[in-house]
Amino acid sequence: MDVTEVAGRAADRDPEVGLAAVAALRALLEELEAAHVSNARAQGWSWERIADALGVRRQTAHRKHARRTRR
Repeated sequence: MDVTEVAGRAADRDPEVGLAAVAALRALLEELEAAHVSNARAQGWSWERIADALGVRRQTAHRKHARRTRR
């Protein structure tokens, strides 16, 4: 199932279908965020810059991603 199909299912009136789609989108979003944070760290971005881009506090971004992005 592609992203467009999952997004369409998120609007389904059947809660079982809609909630399953929301869960799938949430998992995809987490994967995308992790990949982009890892890429940003590899390019030398600071935690403050990453946090600003994500709209969160530096501590929040660091707590969520630091373990996975250690060099």
